[in-house]
Amino acid sequence: MACRHSPLARAVAALAAAMLVLAPLQAFAFSRVKDLVDVEGVRDNMLVGYGLVVGLNGTGDSLRNAPFTQLSLQTMLERLGVNTRGETMQTKNTAAVMVTANLPAFSAQGSHIDVTVSAVGDAKSLQGGTLLVTPLFGADGNIYALGQGSVSVGGFTAQGQGASVTRGVPTAGRIANGAIIEREVGYKLADQNSLRLSLRNPDLTTATRIASAVNHYLGGMIATTDDPATVKLVVPASYPNGVIGLLTDVEQLKVDPDEPAKVVIDEDSGVIVMGSDVRISTVAIAQGNLTIRVTETPVVSQPQPFSNTGTTTTVPRTQIEVDEGKGNKMAVLTDGVSLQKLVDGLNALGVGPRDIISILQAIKAAGALQADIQVIG
Repeated sequence: MACRHSPLARAVAALAAAMLVLAPLQAFAFSRVKDLVDVEGVRDNMLVGYGLVVGLNGTGDSLRNAPFTQLSLQTMLERLGVNTRGETMQTKNTAAVMVTANLPAFSAQGSHIDVTVSAVGDAKSLQGGTLLVTPLFGADGNIYALGQGSVSVGGFTAQGQGASVTRGVPTAGRIANGAIIEREVGYKLADQNSLRLSLRNPDLTTATRIASAVNHYLGGMIATTDDPATVKLVVPASYPNGVIGLLTDVEQLKVDPDEPAKVVIDEDSGVIVMGSDVRISTVAIAQGNLTIRVTETPVVSQPQPFSNTGTTTTVPRTQIEVDEGKGNKMAVLTDGVSLQKLVDGLNALGVGPRDIISILQAIKAAGALQADIQVIG
C-alpha cells in the first residue's frame, strides 16, 4: 500500500492545486445565512404612545385649533396639583405628539432605546422642546417602556412678515436613548429544540441551498426545506451550547442566493432596476417620437406715414416644425442577450428612461422578455 504522504501523492496534490488556481473563477454572490434569513421568534416589537412636548418658543399647538392638547395639558397639571378647569389657556409652548419606538428582541429591563416624536396638532416646530414622561404601549396593551427627554430636530423653519423658509421636517424629531425599557418580552430562545428560518426573499432554490449547506457542514439531515420561505432546523441533542451554538455556526455559512428574473419600474421617477438574469428573445426595436412645434410670432402692420386711411393691426405669423425622429434607427437584440447588452442596445437607440419603460413593456407584451415586470409608484 502506498504511503499517504509519498512524493507521488504530494506531486498529484500540487498539480491539482495548480489547476484550481489557473481555472477560470465563476463570479458567485455568496452571502452569509444570517444576512438572508430571520429566526422565527426573534423579532422587534412596535411601541407607540401619546405625550406632550413643552418648552417650545411659541411654535406649539394653538389650543383653540387643537382642543386635545388643552385637555391633555389640564389633565397633566391636575395630576401635579394644579387646577385649571374652566380657565382659558393661550399658551403656544406645548404640542401634542405621538411617540414611537422599536423594542429590539431580547432587550433587558432598564436598557435604553431611541424614540421618534411626531406632532399631532398644528405645531410649527418641535425645536428646543422636551418630551414629558410618556408610557409606550405594545400591541397587547401593556406598557413596555417610558420615554422622556430633549427632542432633537433636523429641520428648521424661519418666518418673517413677507416670507418664510422651511427646511426638512421641523415637526418631527428623535430622542437618542430617550426611553427606558420597563418590561421584557418573554421568549426563551435557549429552550427551543427546533427552529424555523424565514427567508427575507422567499425562493425555493435559495432555501434548498441553505438546507444543503447546513447539512453538509454538520454532516447529517439537520435542516429541511418546508417551502420557499422556510428552512427548519432540528437541534441535535448533543450539540455544544444547544440552539445558541447551532445558530452561531449556521449563520456564518456562505450561500449563493438565487433570484428570479425581474424588472422593477418606478413610473413616477423613471427608475428602472433589472436583475442579472433578465433575458430576451430575438426582437427588433424601433423608437421614434413625432414632435410638432408650433410657434406664434405676431407682426405689427402699420399704414404708410401721413396716410389718411388704414389702421395699425397685428398680423399673425405661425411657424410649424415637425420632427419625425428620422435619426433614430431600428436595433436588433439577439436571442438570450445579457443584461449588459440589453442596456447597451436600448442606449444605442438614444432613448431616455421613460421611453425605455415603454419599450420594456412592449417587449413583455410581445412575449420576448423572459422576466417579470413589477410596476411601482
